[in-house]
Amino acid sequence: MKKIGILFGMENTFPNAFIERVNSKDSGFIAEAVTIDKVVQADPTEYAVIIDRISQDVPFYRAYLKNAALSGTAVINNPFWWSADEKFFNNALAEKIGVPVPKTVLIPSKQRPENTTETSFRNLAFPMAWEEIFEYIGFPAYMKPHDGGGWKSVYKVVNPHDMWHKHEETGQLVMMLQEEIEFTDYFRCYCIGQKDVLIMPYEPRNPHHLRYAAEMKATGEEGEKLLETIKDYTLRLNIALGYDFNTVEFAVRDGIPIAIDFCNPAPDADIYSVGRDNFEWVVEAAANLAIEKAKAHVPGQTNLTWGTFVKDAISVHTNVGAPTSMNAAENTGASASTDAPADSIPVSDTASAETPLAAPASAKEVKVKAITPKKSPKLVEDKGNQPVPSEPTPKIPTKKAAATKAPAANSKLKKP
Repeated sequence: MKKIGILFGMENTFPNAFIERVNSKDSGFIAEAVTIDKVVQADPTEYAVIIDRISQDVPFYRAYLKNAALSGTAVINNPFWWSADEKFFNNALAEKIGVPVPKTVLIPSKQRPENTTETSFRNLAFPMAWEEIFEYIGFPAYMKPHDGGGWKSVYKVVNPHDMWHKHEETGQLVMMLQEEIEFTDYFRCYCIGQKDVLIMPYEPRNPHHLRYAAEMKATGEEGEKLLETIKDYTLRLNIALGYDFNTVEFAVRDGIPIAIDFCNPAPDADIYSVGRDNFEWVVEAAANLAIEKAKAHVPGQTNLTWGTFVKDAISVHTNVGAPTSMNAAENTGASASTDAPADSIPVSDTASAETPLAAPASAKEVKVKAITPKKSPKLVEDKGNQPVPSEPTPKIPTKKAAATKAPAANSKLKKP
């Protein structure tokens, strides 16, 4: 009998309820907590499906899941993509698919990464264009890790000097600075199986156990339209990213839902925080998804879910019967296919016309202008073995030890 496993840590209510729910259904599959007694490279596991709730905190588990996925286990969520994903990239992708997000910029770490020197940062301008950055983002703003989660190391900053002071505490974390969204409504949305969406009013300013004790303020036709838009945006993001189990948070400003946080592949599902009704929905949807994946499981085959961002990028270069290079297209007169996969995400009217999710209209001929040197290079006289000069000492852009520093002395934003 095929098994469905769940890998988890300290949480109790969801894993136990999930196992009981799967086993209560006449599906032909049995669910249990994953047991690991050895991990041998390329060896398959006994599980057709594993739901991952903890590998983000345990590198050993993440390596185990990648090995399991390589041998055919359908891991929810895809451990390869989860390892590559980060919040700053998510924001950039959201813009490309027409989902509103806060204005955001990337900030280098305060301390240099280990095993680097000042020379490692010779491509980084010192100081950076802080005046332009602050003008673009505005204050107050939020500073948070570009790949973090769980509300860890998140700072509210009210002016540049406040940012400098709090940035001192961030060590080697690469941060991003994000505009503050003053909202009238706030929602947290489960998305399971890239098709089932549960929209929950949410109040992030409440204590943790009361955050789901909130009511939607928009009503009538305005409220219905808002919920439809939120569902559409939630599906777009999860289909593009390839997540089967995720939550998306939206802050509503002037009637427009703005995606704030949508990289939560192991979202909170505890009955004591999400509430009984929401808990029941998540348990049922997760059990149905796991059974669906187990039924579709093909032993020895890759059974992972990949987002359209990855699949569309691959399809551009690997269309069946299409040339594999630009030169081949020119030689045969062929053009790249414009057929998108059937599960391509919809793009709204506000989306950029140039996105990485769309194939180019055609492989246009690229003409390269030949450049002839004005003078022939001089012949070098052979003087026998000469000592090889050492590489010149590179110019160091700063003598500061940190990877970032405050504006220059003549800056309008200089420290007091």
